[in-house]
Amino acid sequence: MDRPEESRWRPPRVCEDYWTEFRHCKSLRNRFHHYYTYGAMPSCQQWNEDHNNCKQWEMHRSPEAKEALQKSERNRVAEQKNFTPVWQLRQEPPRDWHMPLNQEKPQDS
Repeated sequence: MDRPEESRWRPPRVCEDYWTEFRHCKSLRNRFHHYYTYGAMPSCQQWNEDHNNCKQWEMHRSPEAKEALQKSERNRVAEQKNFTPVWQLRQEPPRDWHMPLNQEKPQDS
């Protein structure tokens, strides 16, 4: 029978998600893309540590693993907030959204 406090013991993600991210990070395609884009190989160690901490948290209820995994997730979320969106999001559609496109006028390339 599940106790109410058991729900607090779940990691932020399923442990297999961390393993999938680690495998993707180590893939040849991702390593090539990362090297081409950033000029360096990606560091995949954090995904592996997160997977191990997640397993420790699930199996042994390790408070150290729990704290390490939560800290890693907080860092990941904070890092994502550093990126500004490329596109300006619309609040409403353009006024002439329902009008047919002008096929005779050449489009800018």
